[in-house]
Amino acid sequence: MKRQKNNLLTGNQILSKPIPKNITVKQLIDEYFQAYNSGRLREAAHLFTEKMLEPDVTIGLSLTGALTPAGIGGSCIVPLIKAGFIDWIVSTGANLYHDTHFSIGKTLHRGSPFLDDRQLRDEGIVRIYDILFEYDVLLSTDAFFKKILRLPEFQQEMGTAELHNRLGKYIAQREKVLGIQHSSILATAYRCGVPIYTSSPGDSSIGMNIAEAVLDGFKIKLDVLLDVNETAAIVLNTKRTGGKSGVFIVGGGSPKNFMLQTEPQIQEVLGIDEKGHDYFIQITDARPDTGGLSGATPSEAVTWGKIDPNMLPSTVVAYVDYTIALPLLTSYALGKVKPRHLKRLYDRREALLGKLFKEYIKAKQKNIKPKNK
Repeated sequence: MKRQKNNLLTGNQILSKPIPKNITVKQLIDEYFQAYNSGRLREAAHLFTEKMLEPDVTIGLSLTGALTPAGIGGSCIVPLIKAGFIDWIVSTGANLYHDTHFSIGKTLHRGSPFLDDRQLRDEGIVRIYDILFEYDVLLSTDAFFKKILRLPEFQQEMGTAELHNRLGKYIAQREKVLGIQHSSILATAYRCGVPIYTSSPGDSSIGMNIAEAVLDGFKIKLDVLLDVNETAAIVLNTKRTGGKSGVFIVGGGSPKNFMLQTEPQIQEVLGIDEKGHDYFIQITDARPDTGGLSGATPSEAVTWGKIDPNMLPSTVVAYVDYTIALPLLTSYALGKVKPRHLKRLYDRREALLGKLFKEYIKAKQKNIKPKNK
């Protein structure tokens, strides 16, 4: 009994020492994030920097919520992409749309969540909780996308990774013309070869502008089923080449599930032998008991085949506002780990999809039962 008790008390002591002036983010997290969700955030920081950022780990990031209007795109996601810390992304279209405001010279402002929304409407001001901007920001961003989406190169069927890569090229050009130094997620992903997928492409202003272009006779068409297989191919290739797969989930919703379903797609649907993702970090304010997080906590995800059961200790869920967690984790990682070589998965999509198809055919032939004579 005494030996068991000693094993349970091997963690660092809880310290109650004063926080010094001008402390670094790394010191703050390592020494003063000791319990509750600060403890989980510390564990997430250690998992991210000590295991997930090894060269052989492929990291997928999912983004939900009104994240980019708060400036998180340019302040956190862009530096992580440039450092090679993010290899592929699943995002809501809304986050990509609102991030583009900054790239075309539009401004969003700090405000208050306690204003009269009727007055704001009368004065042409849009509110996202405590973020305020002119209604013209939406109209100008719509006009920007309308012009691009009517170009000849968009008049074909494509997956959302190709759509976003093509959009990123023009956003990057616009930033250059305007002299904007802090790139958007789409422009940075274009430059770094990071594929970005949107699981519900019609559920955003980008999708709405595509729908309007189709009404206007243009031929752009999105193949979301191609996205399902491309993302599965990324994960399978990682495993087959001796690497590990890590998922970094910000929020929840459709992007969360779309990223996690890659493993059930490989195992359950395609019949290919696999075990699940290896590393799992989630920043969320949802709860499993109300259905908001059901099926997506690491332990539940194991039962779906989403997470490798043997890797369950390498998972962390921190119940923290992502506008607090992401800046801290970004600063911590950039200060602790050297930039990684860019995997440029966008450039390898077709090759990876070909490998997935070959494994699928083999698994299919293996699983076909001979008919009784």
